Amino acid sequence: MSKYDVCVLGSFMKDLVASADRRPLPGETLHGTGFAEFLGGKGVNQAIAAARMGARTAIVGTIGDDRYGEEFLDLLKADGVDTDWVVRHPELGTGVGLPLVLPDGSNSIIIVSRANSAITPADVEAAADLLTSSAVLSVQLELPVEASRAALQLASTAGVTTILTPAPVGPVDPSLASFVDILVPNEVEAAALTGLDCDDESQVPAIAKRLAGEWDLRGCVITLGSRGAYVLDLVAGIEARVPAHRVATVDTVGAGDAFCGSLAASLAAGATLADAVRLANAAGALSTTVNGAAASAPDRSTAQALLDAQPFDQSPFPVGQPPP
Repeated sequence: MSKYDVCVLGSFMKDLVASADRRPLPGETLHGTGFAEFLGGKGVNQAIAAARMGARTAIVGTIGDDRYGEEFLDLLKADGVDTDWVVRHPELGTGVGLPLVLPDGSNSIIIVSRANSAITPADVEAAADLLTSSAVLSVQLELPVEASRAALQLASTAGVTTILTPAPVGPVDPSLASFVDILVPNEVEAAALTGLDCDDESQVPAIAKRLAGEWDLRGCVITLGSRGAYVLDLVAGIEARVPAHRVATVDTVGAGDAFCGSLAASLAAGATLADAVRLANAAGALSTTVNGAAASAPDRSTAQALLDAQPFDQSPFPVGQPPP
């Protein structure tokens, strides 16, 4: 049995969140309506989400030797996430994120990587025993690509299930594709990777299949925000559309990470990809009802309760056939 269910290679971002009625125009100074500080970063968010889903979780990354770094260590340990492989950089500060949240809960985010950018393949290789003995590895693109590639290659070669969230959106190094089992883009990222429009609902299956073919994936999951998610499982030969849950959204920051952390935890526990997406869809929805990123991830029982309370017809169907 693996020592850890989920290992996350990822970023640490202290979120300094402003709220406003709209985005400022170029050159404009705009009065905000609120301000708050949260601990986040895609790596931290996903690790906490996985841990709250009951997964034995560890994280690999780099923080600064500063107050923000201490806050992260305390937060992760409180949720039972192992931080033994977190490196403290003596000069660069802990990363910061600057989200702007609008009244409908939508957000735009600027990130400044700082210590996150200092992680090296050598740091990753120092955690090789962890990476190769976990059931699932989750990676995002907020860290240098060399470190991400090293982690994915180590894990994939050892037979660990690898998940990549291609965010922040942008060109993806094609060398990563050989080591990714499951790709989890949101609709903006999927469009950027393919040039196809996810706003056209009929195009979503084609986009997932194109990504799966180009990346030689075992599965592709496209998260669609208020429209739910789409899952393509090429191992089982099925696909499914998963509707969105009805919740009172206040802040979408971290929703995708809650989804991915939950997905990783469920896969590590032996769930099928379609079933893992259903629970992850509920977790992502619930995270939008709480302000902040890491703090917004629900536990397994809460996510399962929402899934039970809103039982959509989410039966998978064979790839290439119309849904029943």
